[in-house]
Amino acid sequence: MQYADVHGAHIPQIGLGTMTLKDDVCVQAVKAALDMGYTHLDTAAFYGNEKEVGEGLRASSVGRDKVFITTKVRENNLQPADFNKSLDQSLTNLQLPSIDLLLIHWNNKDIPFSVSIPALCAAKKDGRAKHVGVANFTTRMLDEAWAVTTEPLVCNQIEMHPYINQDKVVAASERHGMAVVAYCPIARGKLQSTDAIETIAKAHGKSPAQVSLRYLVQRGTVPIPRTATPAHLKANLDVFDFQLSDAEMAALKALNAANMRVVNPPHAPVWDVP
Repeated sequence: MQYADVHGAHIPQIGLGTMTLKDDVCVQAVKAALDMGYTHLDTAAFYGNEKEVGEGLRASSVGRDKVFITTKVRENNLQPADFNKSLDQSLTNLQLPSIDLLLIHWNNKDIPFSVSIPALCAAKKDGRAKHVGVANFTTRMLDEAWAVTTEPLVCNQIEMHPYINQDKVVAASERHGMAVVAYCPIARGKLQSTDAIETIAKAHGKSPAQVSLRYLVQRGTVPIPRTATPAHLKANLDVFDFQLSDAEMAALKALNAANMRVVNPPHAPVWDVP
């Protein structure tokens, strides 16, 4: 496993995304992932599966100290009192005294960063989160958040795969010394129809999903693919034994022009234009 080392955080470069994983399916996916070598779990209050993620962790053979766990506070809970209540409930659900990384899941345009960012920082100061960061922040939002933060924001979690151009926000994240954590890294299964990805996959004896994950790893990001299928769990982890050439990386980068956004809810910000 490789790691992204930023502002003191040691983030495993492949994680298990858990959005939509529910009930025993989630428990078993988390347990299987950890037992086969994953050390990074991503959940959120909004996912409604923190209890199951915690249960999967306890059911695995891996000690808590070996696992990097992220959860998130939703945009409707960014006022300090609501933020604290949400985080405390997340810790109760996970049955943990603290988590490794706490994120603002989505911004709330009606709550200024001078309110939400201190609430986030307070969770690190009081020990409930070892590190803090954000998700779905644009370049402008990053600059404004950094202007008021008292703790380093270690990551910006954003949608990222070969079909979307996120160059501006990636550059802004890197300028602030932040890791980029990539959700929907295989565009929710929409990769197989692309000739360039198929050609590269065949050349390396890998799947299109593995090519997409390798592309993101070589770009220095932290992909968090979601699956509950054991074979796919293993395949998603097996992306450190091959290297994409400069020409292959360029061919995949060219697919960014599609600018296909999989996740774009009504409360999303005005995204950066490529």
